[in-house]
Parts: sequence; structure tokens; C-alpha cells
Amino acid sequence: MPSFEWKGRVRSGQVRQGVLVADNRAAAEAMLRRDQIMVQNLREKREIRLMPRLPQRVGAKRLAIFTRQFSVMLDAGLPLVQCLEILGEQEENKAFRSMIQQVRQDVEQGSSLADAMARQPKAFDELFVHMVAAGEAGGILDIILQRLSAYIEKVVKLKSQVKSALIYPTAVITIAAGVVFLILKFVIPTFAQLFAGLGGEMPWITRVVVGASRFVGRFFIWIILVFIAGGIALNRWHKTERGKRVIDNFLLRIPVIGMMLRKIAVARFCRTLSTLTTSGVPILDGLEITAKTAGNAIIEDAVLAVRKSVEEGKTISEPLAETKVFPPMVVQMINVGEQTGALDQMLSKIADFYEEEVDTAVEGMMKLIEPIMIAILGVIIGVIVTSMYLPLYQVITKIG
Repeated sequence: MPSFEWKGRVRSGQVRQGVLVADNRAAAEAMLRRDQIMVQNLREKREIRLMPRLPQRVGAKRLAIFTRQFSVMLDAGLPLVQCLEILGEQEENKAFRSMIQQVRQDVEQGSSLADAMARQPKAFDELFVHMVAAGEAGGILDIILQRLSAYIEKVVKLKSQVKSALIYPTAVITIAAGVVFLILKFVIPTFAQLFAGLGGEMPWITRVVVGASRFVGRFFIWIILVFIAGGIALNRWHKTERGKRVIDNFLLRIPVIGMMLRKIAVARFCRTLSTLTTSGVPILDGLEITAKTAGNAIIEDAVLAVRKSVEEGKTISEPLAETKVFPPMVVQMINVGEQTGALDQMLSKIADFYEEEVDTAVEGMMKLIEPIMIAILGVIIGVIVTSMYLPLYQVITKIG
């Protein structure tokens, strides 16, 4: 949607200028007249782009800040349009600012806030839109936004914990692979020439390391290309229905990582469904949204199967147990929540428990991964050093 730079005089006589987003020039003029601004200059803002603009998705942390500020403004009694105008003006991200301004314009033209946000899927997903719609229908939009901001903040915290747990092993493995590559590429060939000059037959372990060095030196460009192509192919396959289910099922079966991913999925499922049901979203819509935000195809299929059973008149806990995906404790607690009529509170308690379990699992994984990586790196470096010094030791022994 085009942007227009304007300059005009307000009722007090002051000259002001700014930028607004509109469908066309006539719509921009109508918006300025509605704000009682006498237009002096209005022109479309042209942007010079060296590269085509890619669609940008708003980050969860930025969305959490926006939602928290929005709820505080509404709680303070500011009008909805004014809140959106202030938030749009102070937003630093240009793409998100444009989305907020467009939402404000749609609301001014008569759309509900939920419908206006639904037209901006890069910023507001289905969960956000459904909760805003429930807040508008119940007249508790400020409370709903507070719950949304708390939910998004917890999701951001959960993701940051997982990322921080993966940074250290990824960095160590990358550096170690680079060091081994440099040794095979530049150091081993020097020793290989030395051994060839000394004559005699090299030990088998030395022959293996020298052969690996020659292979890396001859095909290292192709090795890099194969890794890149393999990563791209795996990523594209993961986007297909078949590939996503195979890979996600494999990840859940990995001994340590799979258990942590399962706990993360349970915590996200309970937190999302609890937030939706507390906000007044119907249970069938809540289960459908929860399935889409599960982050794992196996968990998504299980939640959709639960939704189908609930649609047929069953409880949540009964089909949830049949999926064999969720732990028995979760099923039992959900069953108790359904029987007591406090399902949302029970789901929130389960989410709190499993978020703490994720913290413990991350710490345990870090303690387990560190000695394993040290042992593997020690074996690799030990093999290389042994393969290089063993021939020298044999030669020195013969001379002696």
C-alpha cells in the first residue's frame, strides 16, 4: 500500500507535516479532511529499492512489547484509535509500523479490531486475532491484551531457553570441525611428505588419516557444496507433509533431545489452550488454534484428533490418552480439570510445571553434552596426533 507525504494547516493555524498510508491519493485527502487538516501539499512517497522487499514477520518479543503497551493504554482509558496512532508513531520497525497504521485506518473506517488485525497475518496470528475478538465481544479487551502479552512473554522465554541451550554445543562443534578441517587440509600434507621421504610402510592409522587429508584437500569445495545442498534439501523436505512428520517423529524419539522437545510441546499446548479458554474462545476453536501453534507435526496431529473426538461429544482427556503422545500425568490432570470445571486453571498449572521441567531438562542436557563433546573431541585429536607421531617413533626406534 502506498505512503503519502503531506503538509497542511490545522485549525489552530499551525503548519504540520507527516506521512500516512492510504489506498490512493483520494483516500489520503479524505483522511486528512476528516482530521480537519487543510492540505497544502500531498505527494506519494517513492522508495528506491536495490533489492525486492521480502515479506517480514514481526518478532515475538516486539509483539509482546506492543501488546503490553496497548493493554496499559486501554486500561488508562485512552480511545482505541488514539492508542493505535501512538503505538504506530513510536514503533521503530518500519514494516510493523506500517501494519499498525493500516490497522488504525481500518478501525477508523468501521472494521473491528480483530478483523483489522486479521488482515495483517505477518504480525497477528490466529491466536492473537481470536483472543482480540473474544475481548471485543466481552468488553474486556484490556484484560485480554494483558493475558496475551503474558502468554507471548512466556513463549519468548521458552524459546530463548532452548536457543541458549543450543548455542554452546553448536559453537563448539563448529569450531572443532573447522580446526579438524584446517589440520587435515594444511598440517597433515606436510607430515605426509615427511613420511614419504623417510621411506618404509606407514602404520594403518596413519594411512587412514593421510587418506582423509588427501580426500579433503581434493574435494573440500564439493564437500562444502554437498553440505549446503543437503541442508537446503532437508529444509525443503521438512516443509512437505511427509517430510515434516518423519523428521518431527525422529526428533521426538532422540533419547535426551526428544524428551525435552516433548516437554516443550506439552508446556506450549497447555499454555495456549489455557490462555484461549480463559479468554472465552470456544473449545473447538481453541484446540484448532493450539494444533496450528504446536510446532511439531506429531503433536499437531494428536491435538487435531482430540478436536475431532470433542466435536463428537467426548471429553478432552479420553482421546488425549489414546494419542499416546502426552504423558499420563497430563491426561489425568486434564481429566480432573474437566470434572471440576476448572480446566483453564489446571492447564495453567500443567504449563507452569512443564516450563520448570524444561528449565531442568536444559540444565541437565548442558551437563550431559559438555563431557560428551569433550570426549569426542579428545578422541579425534588423539587419533590425529597418534597417527602423526607413530611413524616418527618407529623411525627413531630403528635409528636407535
